[in-house]
Amino acid sequence: MAFAEAYASEDVVLQTARSLAHELGLESVTPAAGSVLRLLAAAGNAKAVVEIGTGAGVSGIWLLRGMRTDGVLTTIDVENEHQRIARRIFVEAGFAPSRTRIITGRALDVLPRLADGVYDLVFVDADATEFTACAEAALRLLRPGGVLVVNGAMAGGRISDPAARDVDTLTIRETVRVVRESEEWIPAIIPSGAGLLTAVKR
Repeated sequence: MAFAEAYASEDVVLQTARSLAHELGLESVTPAAGSVLRLLAAAGNAKAVVEIGTGAGVSGIWLLRGMRTDGVLTTIDVENEHQRIARRIFVEAGFAPSRTRIITGRALDVLPRLADGVYDLVFVDADATEFTACAEAALRLLRPGGVLVVNGAMAGGRISDPAARDVDTLTIRETVRVVRESEEWIPAIIPSGAGLLTAVKR
């Protein structure tokens, strides 16, 4: 695990974004999880990506670095202040403002306004209580062959502990189960960072 984190090296822009996130009290994806996001975006030749949870832009940079050079990242966050920082970070990372569409608002209010079946990847890094609803929305937003990635699938190590009955863990468990049992997804859990529930839409 430590080797996987060390293997995914981060440049000064990502390090800056990470430290800004830390100052804001935000948890960013780990370097290993970020490298998986970049890999998935690159493997799918992603042009249109939705990110739920902008934070300070750490995961956004990883995604943009895997996407096509003409790709657009649509990133949603309820905190305007976080997005202001992320906007600056994206420019510092060398991405033109036209490469990002930054929307302030609650994901569950914004997602219904996005087009059906046109996105290549949906990354969910939101409140665990919204995971199931976000996964349902992703099914509508993604094209066939598009990828859903949900960060935090290990529930902080509590996912397989039957005694863990807190709301977050129960919701994550439910999302993982629903995706696994659905005929519409081909799922796997990638144990990078906080755990990535990953699924391809059939």
